[in-house]
Amino acid sequence: MDAVQKITSLCKRRGFVFQSSEIYGGWEAAYDFGPLGAEMLRNIRNLWWKEFVHKQPNIVGLDSAIISHPRVWEASGHVESFADAMVEDIKNNKRYRADHIIGEYFEKKNGEEFNADGMSLEELDILIAENNILSPDGNKLSKARKFNSLVEVSIGTLEDAKATAYLRGETCQPIFYNYALVRDSMRMKIPFGIAQIGKAFRNEIKVGPFFFRTREFEQMEMELYVHPSDAENQMAKLKSWAIDWLVSLGIPEDKLRLRDQDFKERAHYNKIATDVEYRFPFGWKEFQGLHYRSDWDLSRHAEFSGTNLDYTDPVTGEKYVPHVVEYSIGLNRLMLVLLFDAYVEEEERVVLKLHPDIAPYRYAVFPLLKNKPELVDKARLIYNTLVTKGYNVAWDDRGNIGKRYYSQDEIGTPYCITVDFQTLEDETVTIRDRDTASQRRLRIDELG
Repeated sequence: MDAVQKITSLCKRRGFVFQSSEIYGGWEAAYDFGPLGAEMLRNIRNLWWKEFVHKQPNIVGLDSAIISHPRVWEASGHVESFADAMVEDIKNNKRYRADHIIGEYFEKKNGEEFNADGMSLEELDILIAENNILSPDGNKLSKARKFNSLVEVSIGTLEDAKATAYLRGETCQPIFYNYALVRDSMRMKIPFGIAQIGKAFRNEIKVGPFFFRTREFEQMEMELYVHPSDAENQMAKLKSWAIDWLVSLGIPEDKLRLRDQDFKERAHYNKIATDVEYRFPFGWKEFQGLHYRSDWDLSRHAEFSGTNLDYTDPVTGEKYVPHVVEYSIGLNRLMLVLLFDAYVEEEERVVLKLHPDIAPYRYAVFPLLKNKPELVDKARLIYNTLVTKGYNVAWDDRGNIGKRYYSQDEIGTPYCITVDFQTLEDETVTIRDRDTASQRRLRIDELG
Protein backbone atom coordinates (compact mmCIF):
# COMPACT_ATOMS: atom_id res chain seq x y z
CA MET A 1 0.00 0.00 0.00
CA ASP A 2 1.51 3.35 -1.01
CA ALA A 3 1.54 6.51 1.13
CA VAL A 4 -1.58 8.03 -0.46
CA GLN A 5 -3.56 4.82 0.08
CA LYS A 6 -2.45 4.67 3.71
CA ILE A 7 -3.56 8.25 4.41
CA THR A 8 -6.83 7.70 2.52
CA SER A 9 -7.56 4.55 4.51
CA LEU A 10 -6.75 6.17 7.86
CA CYS A 11 -8.91 9.22 7.06
CA LYS A 12 -11.95 7.07 6.30
CA ARG A 13 -11.41 4.59 9.12
CA ARG A 14 -10.95 7.25 11.78
CA GLY A 15 -13.49 9.83 10.61
CA PHE A 16 -11.28 12.50 9.08
CA VAL A 17 -12.43 12.49 5.45
CA PHE A 18 -15.16 10.61 3.55
CA GLN A 19 -15.87 10.35 -0.16
CA SER A 20 -18.83 12.63 -0.81
CA SER A 21 -22.10 10.81 -1.60
CA GLU A 22 -20.42 7.45 -1.00
CA ILE A 23 -23.71 5.55 -0.59
CA TYR A 24 -24.56 6.63 -4.17
CA GLY A 25 -21.24 5.47 -5.51
CA GLY A 26 -19.32 8.64 -4.68
CA TRP A 27 -18.83 11.87 -6.58
CA GLU A 28 -15.53 12.60 -8.31
CA ALA A 29 -13.21 15.04 -6.55
CA ALA A 30 -15.70 15.80 -3.77
CA TYR A 31 -15.06 15.01 -0.13
CA ASP A 32 -16.87 15.46 3.17
CA PHE A 33 -14.82 16.14 6.27
CA GLY A 34 -15.93 13.87 9.10
CA PRO A 35 -15.98 14.61 12.84
CA LEU A 36 -12.21 14.57 13.29
CA GLY A 37 -11.54 16.30 9.99
CA ALA A 38 -13.98 19.06 10.92
CA GLU A 39 -12.16 19.58 14.23
CA MET A 40 -8.77 19.65 12.54
CA LEU A 41 -9.93 22.19 9.94
CA ARG A 42 -11.44 24.38 12.64
CA ASN A 43 -8.17 24.35 14.57
CA ILE A 44 -6.18 25.36 11.48
CA ARG A 45 -8.62 28.15 10.67
CA ASN A 46 -8.43 29.50 14.22
CA LEU A 47 -4.62 29.41 14.29
CA TRP A 48 -4.40 31.16 10.92
CA TRP A 49 -6.92 33.85 11.87
CA LYS A 50 -5.14 34.49 15.16
CA GLU A 51 -1.78 34.89 13.42
CA PHE A 52 -2.78 36.86 10.34
CA VAL A 53 -5.69 38.94 11.69
CA HIS A 54 -5.94 39.16 15.47
CA LYS A 55 -2.21 39.72 16.02
CA GLN A 56 -1.98 42.35 13.26
CA PRO A 57 -3.13 45.92 14.02
CA ASN A 58 -3.45 46.76 10.30
CA ILE A 59 -5.29 43.64 9.05
CA VAL A 60 -9.05 43.07 9.31
CA GLY A 61 -11.36 40.26 8.24
CA LEU A 62 -14.12 39.76 5.69
CA ASP A 63 -16.76 37.10 5.05
CA SER A 64 -18.19 37.61 1.59
CA ALA A 65 -20.86 36.05 -0.63
CA ILE A 66 -19.98 33.03 -2.76
CA ILE A 67 -21.98 34.35 -5.73
CA SER A 68 -21.09 37.88 -6.85
CA HIS A 69 -22.33 40.08 -9.69
CA PRO A 70 -21.23 38.47 -12.99
CA ARG A 71 -19.33 41.64 -13.92
CA VAL A 72 -16.91 40.93 -11.08
CA TRP A 73 -15.51 37.97 -13.02
CA GLU A 74 -15.39 39.92 -16.26
CA ALA A 75 -13.40 42.67 -14.55
CA SER A 76 -11.04 40.17 -12.94
CA GLY A 77 -10.26 38.60 -16.31
CA HIS A 78 -11.55 35.17 -15.34
CA VAL A 79 -14.32 35.00 -17.94
CA GLU A 80 -11.76 35.65 -20.65
CA SER A 81 -8.55 34.14 -19.29
CA PHE A 82 -9.28 31.67 -16.46
CA ALA A 83 -8.59 28.59 -18.54
CA ASP A 84 -6.29 25.56 -18.64
CA ALA A 85 -5.08 23.75 -21.72
CA MET A 86 -6.97 20.48 -22.05
CA VAL A 87 -6.42 17.36 -24.15
CA GLU A 88 -8.88 14.53 -24.62
CA ASP A 89 -8.44 10.80 -25.03
CA ILE A 90 -9.92 10.37 -28.52
CA LYS A 91 -11.16 6.84 -27.73
CA ASN A 92 -12.89 7.17 -24.32
CA ASN A 93 -13.23 11.00 -24.20
CA LYS A 94 -11.51 11.35 -20.81
CA ARG A 95 -10.05 14.82 -20.37
CA TYR A 96 -6.67 15.78 -18.95
CA ARG A 97 -4.63 18.91 -18.36
CA ALA A 98 -2.08 19.03 -21.14
CA ASP A 99 0.76 20.32 -18.97
CA HIS A 100 0.20 17.51 -16.45
CA ILE A 101 0.18 14.79 -19.11
CA ILE A 102 3.41 16.15 -20.59
CA GLY A 103 5.05 16.71 -17.20
CA GLU A 104 4.28 13.15 -16.06
CA TYR A 105 5.63 11.73 -19.33
CA PHE A 106 9.01 13.48 -19.06
CA GLU A 107 9.31 12.82 -15.32
CA LYS A 108 8.82 9.10 -15.96
CA LYS A 109 11.18 9.17 -18.93
CA ASN A 110 14.02 11.27 -17.49
CA GLY A 111 13.39 11.12 -13.75
CA GLU A 112 13.27 14.92 -13.60
CA GLU A 113 10.51 17.49 -13.19
CA PHE A 114 9.27 19.09 -16.41
CA ASN A 115 7.06 22.17 -16.24
CA ALA A 116 4.82 22.73 -19.27
CA ASP A 117 2.50 25.18 -17.52
CA GLY A 118 2.09 28.38 -19.50
CA MET A 119 3.05 26.93 -22.89
CA SER A 120 0.94 27.90 -25.86
CA LEU A 121 -1.51 25.41 -27.39
CA GLU A 122 0.80 25.03 -30.38
CA GLU A 123 3.84 24.29 -28.18
CA LEU A 124 1.88 21.66 -26.26
CA ASP A 125 0.67 20.00 -29.46
CA ILE A 126 4.24 19.84 -30.81
CA LEU A 127 5.58 18.23 -27.61
CA ILE A 128 2.79 15.64 -27.59
CA ALA A 129 3.24 14.79 -31.29
CA GLU A 130 7.07 14.68 -31.31
CA ASN A 131 7.20 12.42 -28.25
CA ASN A 132 4.13 10.35 -29.14
CA ILE A 133 2.64 11.03 -25.72
CA LEU A 134 -0.48 8.97 -25.08
CA SER A 135 -3.27 9.13 -22.53
CA PRO A 136 -2.99 7.13 -19.27
CA ASP A 137 -5.13 4.48 -21.02
CA GLY A 138 -2.67 4.25 -23.91
CA ASN A 139 -4.78 6.08 -26.49
CA LYS A 140 -4.00 9.01 -28.77
CA LEU A 141 -4.77 12.53 -27.53
CA SER A 142 -6.69 15.31 -29.21
CA LYS A 143 -5.25 18.73 -29.98
CA ALA A 144 -4.94 20.98 -26.94
CA ARG A 145 -7.69 23.53 -26.38
CA LYS A 146 -8.64 25.99 -23.69
CA PHE A 147 -11.12 25.00 -20.97
CA ASN A 148 -12.54 27.70 -18.70
CA SER A 149 -12.52 26.74 -15.03
CA LEU A 150 -15.27 29.02 -13.74
CA VAL A 151 -18.35 27.16 -12.48
CA GLU A 152 -21.55 28.62 -13.94
CA VAL A 153 -24.83 28.87 -12.03
CA SER A 154 -28.26 30.13 -13.06
CA ILE A 155 -29.85 32.75 -10.82
CA GLY A 156 -33.51 33.78 -10.90
CA THR A 157 -37.01 32.61 -10.02
CA LEU A 158 -38.37 32.30 -13.57
CA GLU A 159 -36.94 29.64 -15.83
CA ASP A 160 -36.95 31.92 -18.88
CA ALA A 161 -35.48 34.88 -16.99
CA LYS A 162 -32.50 33.31 -15.26
CA ALA A 163 -29.17 35.08 -15.42
CA THR A 164 -25.81 33.34 -15.70
CA ALA A 165 -23.56 33.92 -12.72
CA TYR A 166 -20.49 32.17 -11.35
CA LEU A 167 -19.46 30.50 -8.13
CA ARG A 168 -16.39 32.40 -7.05
CA GLY A 169 -13.23 30.97 -8.59
CA GLU A 170 -11.13 32.52 -5.83
CA THR A 171 -11.92 34.21 -2.54
CA CYS A 172 -9.90 37.35 -3.22
CA GLN A 173 -12.19 39.19 -5.67
CA PRO A 174 -14.69 40.26 -2.96
CA ILE A 175 -11.69 41.54 -0.98
CA PHE A 176 -10.91 43.79 -3.95
CA TYR A 177 -14.39 45.11 -4.69
CA ASN A 178 -14.96 45.76 -0.97
CA TYR A 179 -11.61 47.53 -0.62
CA ALA A 180 -12.95 51.10 -0.36
CA LEU A 181 -15.87 50.12 1.90
CA VAL A 182 -13.51 48.42 4.36
CA ARG A 183 -10.96 51.23 4.14
CA ASP A 184 -13.51 53.91 4.93
CA SER A 185 -15.59 52.07 7.53
CA MET A 186 -12.54 50.89 9.49
CA ARG A 187 -10.46 54.07 8.86
CA MET A 188 -7.57 52.06 7.48
CA LYS A 189 -4.35 53.63 6.22
CA ILE A 190 -1.90 52.21 3.72
CA PRO A 191 -0.36 49.70 4.24
CA PHE A 192 -3.30 47.60 5.44
CA GLY A 193 -4.70 44.17 4.73
CA ILE A 194 -8.02 42.35 4.41
CA ALA A 195 -8.19 38.62 5.14
CA GLN A 196 -10.81 36.00 4.40
CA ILE A 197 -11.38 32.27 4.82
CA GLY A 198 -13.93 30.68 2.50
CA LYS A 199 -14.94 28.29 -0.25
CA ALA A 200 -13.97 28.63 -3.90
CA PHE A 201 -14.91 26.52 -6.92
CA ARG A 202 -13.09 25.52 -10.09
CA ASN A 203 -14.08 23.11 -12.81
CA GLU A 204 -10.74 21.30 -12.65
CA ILE A 205 -9.83 18.98 -15.51
CA LYS A 206 -7.47 16.83 -13.48
CA VAL A 207 -8.21 16.06 -9.84
CA GLY A 208 -6.47 14.25 -6.97
CA PRO A 209 -4.52 12.63 -5.54
CA PHE A 210 -7.07 12.23 -2.72
CA PHE A 211 -8.28 15.76 -1.82
CA PHE A 212 -5.13 17.57 -3.01
CA ARG A 213 -6.97 18.96 -6.06
CA THR A 214 -10.78 19.15 -5.95
CA ARG A 215 -13.47 21.26 -7.58
CA GLU A 216 -14.67 22.68 -4.27
CA PHE A 217 -12.04 23.82 -1.79
CA GLU A 218 -11.35 26.32 0.95
CA GLN A 219 -8.84 29.15 0.86
CA MET A 220 -7.24 31.34 3.51
CA GLU A 221 -6.24 34.60 1.84
CA MET A 222 -4.90 37.99 2.78
CA GLU A 223 -4.57 40.95 0.41
CA LEU A 224 -2.15 43.63 1.56
CA TYR A 225 -2.67 47.10 0.05
CA VAL A 226 0.63 48.95 -0.26
CA HIS A 227 2.31 51.93 -1.90
CA PRO A 228 3.82 50.86 -5.25
CA SER A 229 7.34 51.63 -4.02
CA ASP A 230 6.87 49.34 -1.00
CA ALA A 231 5.51 46.30 -2.82
CA GLU A 232 8.69 44.27 -3.29
CA ASN A 233 9.75 44.92 0.31
CA GLN A 234 6.36 43.68 1.56
CA MET A 235 6.62 40.66 -0.73
CA ALA A 236 9.97 39.69 0.83
CA LYS A 237 8.49 40.01 4.33
CA LEU A 238 5.50 37.89 3.34
CA LYS A 239 7.74 35.05 2.15
CA SER A 240 9.52 34.87 5.50
CA TRP A 241 6.26 35.19 7.42
CA ALA A 242 4.63 32.39 5.44
CA ILE A 243 7.48 29.92 6.01
CA ASP A 244 7.86 30.83 9.70
CA TRP A 245 4.16 30.17 10.35
CA LEU A 246 4.23 26.80 8.59
CA VAL A 247 7.29 25.76 10.60
CA SER A 248 5.46 26.80 13.79
CA LEU A 249 2.84 24.15 12.92
CA GLY A 250 5.53 21.49 13.08
CA ILE A 251 6.34 21.17 9.35
CA PRO A 252 10.11 20.66 8.93
CA GLU A 253 11.70 23.49 6.99
CA ASP A 254 13.64 21.05 4.80
CA LYS A 255 10.32 19.73 3.46
CA LEU A 256 9.31 23.23 2.31
CA ARG A 257 10.63 25.30 -0.55
CA LEU A 258 9.89 28.56 -2.33
CA ARG A 259 9.76 28.38 -6.13
CA ASP A 260 9.41 31.46 -8.30
CA GLN A 261 7.13 30.90 -11.28
CA ASP A 262 8.42 31.50 -14.77
CA PHE A 263 6.81 34.28 -16.80
CA LYS A 264 4.73 31.80 -18.81
CA GLU A 265 3.38 30.14 -15.66
CA ARG A 266 2.13 33.31 -14.02
CA ALA A 267 -1.50 34.30 -13.98
CA HIS A 268 -2.29 37.35 -16.10
CA TYR A 269 -2.40 39.66 -13.05
CA ASN A 270 0.89 38.67 -11.37
CA LYS A 271 4.16 40.57 -11.72
CA ILE A 272 5.81 38.19 -9.25
CA ALA A 273 4.48 34.76 -8.25
CA THR A 274 6.15 32.45 -5.75
CA ASP A 275 4.84 28.99 -4.91
CA VAL A 276 5.30 27.42 -1.49
CA GLU A 277 5.80 23.70 -2.11
CA TYR A 278 5.88 20.65 0.16
CA ARG A 279 7.78 17.42 -0.51
CA PHE A 280 4.94 14.89 -0.68
CA PRO A 281 5.68 11.19 -1.29
CA PHE A 282 4.43 11.89 -4.83
CA GLY A 283 6.80 14.84 -5.37
CA TRP A 284 7.12 18.55 -4.68
CA LYS A 285 3.65 20.11 -4.94
CA GLU A 286 2.38 23.67 -4.45
CA PHE A 287 -0.11 24.35 -1.67
CA GLN A 288 0.37 28.08 -1.21
CA GLY A 289 0.97 31.10 -3.42
CA LEU A 290 2.55 34.49 -2.69
CA HIS A 291 1.87 37.05 -5.38
CA TYR A 292 2.58 40.64 -6.31
CA ARG A 293 -0.55 41.55 -8.28
CA SER A 294 0.40 45.25 -8.86
CA ASP A 295 -2.70 47.48 -9.31
CA TRP A 296 -4.38 45.09 -11.75
CA ASP A 297 -7.38 44.20 -9.59
CA LEU A 298 -8.33 47.61 -8.24
CA SER A 299 -7.78 49.31 -11.60
CA ARG A 300 -9.97 46.76 -13.39
CA HIS A 301 -12.78 46.99 -10.84
CA ALA A 302 -12.59 50.77 -10.99
CA GLU A 303 -12.87 50.62 -14.79
CA PHE A 304 -15.71 48.10 -14.96
CA SER A 305 -17.75 49.58 -12.09
CA GLY A 306 -17.09 53.26 -12.73
CA THR A 307 -16.00 53.68 -9.09
CA ASN A 308 -12.97 55.73 -8.05
CA LEU A 309 -10.70 53.43 -6.01
CA ASP A 310 -7.77 55.85 -5.65
CA TYR A 311 -6.15 56.26 -2.26
CA THR A 312 -5.17 59.71 -0.96
CA ASP A 313 -2.29 59.78 1.50
CA PRO A 314 -3.51 61.74 4.56
CA VAL A 315 -0.05 63.24 5.14
CA THR A 316 1.44 63.92 1.70
CA GLY A 317 -1.79 64.23 -0.28
CA GLU A 318 -0.42 61.84 -2.93
CA LYS A 319 -3.12 60.03 -4.91
CA TYR A 320 -2.53 56.57 -6.32
CA VAL A 321 -4.14 53.18 -6.89
CA PRO A 322 -2.73 50.85 -4.20
CA HIS A 323 -0.75 47.85 -5.28
CA VAL A 324 -1.55 44.41 -3.88
CA VAL A 325 0.68 41.79 -2.30
CA GLU A 326 -1.21 38.55 -1.78
CA TYR A 327 -0.94 35.61 0.62
CA SER A 328 -3.08 32.65 -0.50
CA ILE A 329 -3.06 29.16 1.01
CA GLY A 330 -5.34 26.20 0.39
CA LEU A 331 -6.82 25.12 3.72
CA ASN A 332 -7.61 21.60 2.50
CA ARG A 333 -4.17 21.21 0.94
CA LEU A 334 -2.54 22.42 4.15
CA MET A 335 -4.52 19.79 6.06
CA LEU A 336 -3.21 17.14 3.65
CA VAL A 337 0.35 18.41 4.14
CA LEU A 338 -0.06 18.14 7.91
CA LEU A 339 -1.50 14.61 7.69
CA PHE A 340 1.32 13.34 5.46
CA ASP A 341 3.93 15.06 7.60
CA ALA A 342 2.54 13.68 10.87
CA TYR A 343 2.01 10.08 9.71
CA VAL A 344 4.53 7.71 11.30
CA GLU A 345 4.62 3.91 11.31
CA GLU A 346 6.37 2.33 14.29
CA GLU A 347 6.77 -1.33 15.24
CA GLU A 348 3.40 -1.81 16.92
CA ARG A 349 1.47 1.33 16.09
CA VAL A 350 0.58 4.05 13.63
CA VAL A 351 0.96 7.58 15.03
CA LEU A 352 -0.21 10.95 13.77
CA LYS A 353 2.32 13.29 15.37
CA LEU A 354 0.19 16.41 14.86
CA HIS A 355 0.98 19.68 16.61
CA PRO A 356 -1.14 19.76 19.81
CA ASP A 357 -2.96 22.89 18.62
CA ILE A 358 -4.00 21.13 15.39
CA ALA A 359 -4.89 17.65 16.68
CA PRO A 360 -8.67 17.00 16.82
CA TYR A 361 -8.43 16.27 20.55
CA ARG A 362 -5.91 17.70 23.01
CA TYR A 363 -6.61 15.05 25.65
CA ALA A 364 -8.30 11.66 25.97
CA VAL A 365 -9.64 10.61 29.38
CA PHE A 366 -9.92 6.94 30.37
CA PRO A 367 -11.37 5.31 33.46
CA LEU A 368 -9.20 2.25 34.05
CA LEU A 369 -12.31 0.07 34.34
CA LYS A 370 -15.73 1.07 33.04
CA ASN A 371 -17.57 -1.17 35.49
CA LYS A 372 -16.24 0.69 38.55
CA PRO A 373 -18.55 3.67 39.20
CA GLU A 374 -16.02 5.45 41.41
CA LEU A 375 -13.43 5.46 38.60
CA VAL A 376 -15.97 6.48 35.96
CA ASP A 377 -17.29 9.34 38.12
CA LYS A 378 -13.79 10.66 38.80
CA ALA A 379 -12.85 10.41 35.13
CA ARG A 380 -16.04 12.25 34.14
CA LEU A 381 -15.19 15.03 36.57
CA ILE A 382 -11.73 15.44 34.99
CA TYR A 383 -13.24 15.29 31.50
CA ASN A 384 -15.76 18.04 32.31
CA THR A 385 -13.08 20.21 33.94
CA LEU A 386 -10.87 20.06 30.85
CA VAL A 387 -13.82 20.81 28.55
CA THR A 388 -14.69 23.83 30.74
CA LYS A 389 -11.11 25.07 30.25
CA GLY A 390 -11.72 25.10 26.49
CA TYR A 391 -10.06 21.87 25.39
CA ASN A 392 -11.60 19.35 23.03
CA VAL A 393 -11.43 16.06 24.91
CA ALA A 394 -12.08 12.46 23.89
CA TRP A 395 -13.76 9.96 26.23
CA ASP A 396 -12.85 6.31 25.82
CA ASP A 397 -13.75 3.40 28.09
CA ARG A 398 -13.71 0.61 25.50
CA GLY A 399 -11.45 -2.45 25.72
CA ASN A 400 -8.07 -2.54 27.42
CA ILE A 401 -5.83 0.45 28.03
CA GLY A 402 -3.26 -0.59 25.42
CA LYS A 403 -5.82 -0.63 22.62
CA ARG A 404 -7.17 2.74 23.75
CA TYR A 405 -3.68 4.22 23.61
CA TYR A 406 -3.10 2.93 20.06
CA SER A 407 -6.48 4.22 18.93
CA GLN A 408 -5.68 7.71 20.23
CA ASP A 409 -2.17 7.57 18.71
CA GLU A 410 -3.70 6.96 15.28
CA ILE A 411 -5.95 10.03 15.48
CA GLY A 412 -3.18 12.23 16.86
CA THR A 413 -4.29 12.87 20.46
CA PRO A 414 -1.19 14.27 22.23
CA TYR A 415 -2.01 13.19 25.80
CA CYS A 416 -4.00 10.33 27.34
CA ILE A 417 -5.12 10.56 30.98
CA THR A 418 -5.94 7.37 32.88
CA VAL A 419 -7.90 7.42 36.11
CA ASP A 420 -7.02 4.42 38.31
CA PHE A 421 -7.42 3.38 41.94
CA GLN A 422 -4.39 5.43 43.00
CA THR A 423 -6.24 8.50 41.69
CA LEU A 424 -8.88 7.96 44.37
CA GLU A 425 -6.17 7.94 47.04
CA ASP A 426 -3.86 10.83 46.08
CA GLU A 427 -5.59 12.90 43.31
CA THR A 428 -2.97 11.93 40.70
CA VAL A 429 -3.47 10.41 37.27
CA THR A 430 -1.30 8.67 34.70
CA ILE A 431 -0.63 10.92 31.69
CA ARG A 432 0.87 9.34 28.59
CA ASP A 433 2.71 11.23 25.86
CA ARG A 434 1.70 10.27 22.31
CA ASP A 435 5.07 10.78 20.63
CA THR A 436 7.29 9.01 23.16
CA ALA A 437 4.70 6.66 24.76
CA SER A 438 6.26 7.63 28.11
CA GLN A 439 4.04 7.84 31.19
CA ARG A 440 4.19 9.83 34.43
CA ARG A 441 2.01 10.64 37.39
CA LEU A 442 0.56 14.14 37.56
CA ARG A 443 -1.72 15.89 40.02
CA ILE A 444 -5.22 16.53 38.70
CA ASP A 445 -4.96 20.25 39.47
CA GLU A 446 -1.88 20.45 37.20
CA LEU A 447 -3.78 19.27 34.10
CA GLY A 448 -4.49 21.77 31.36
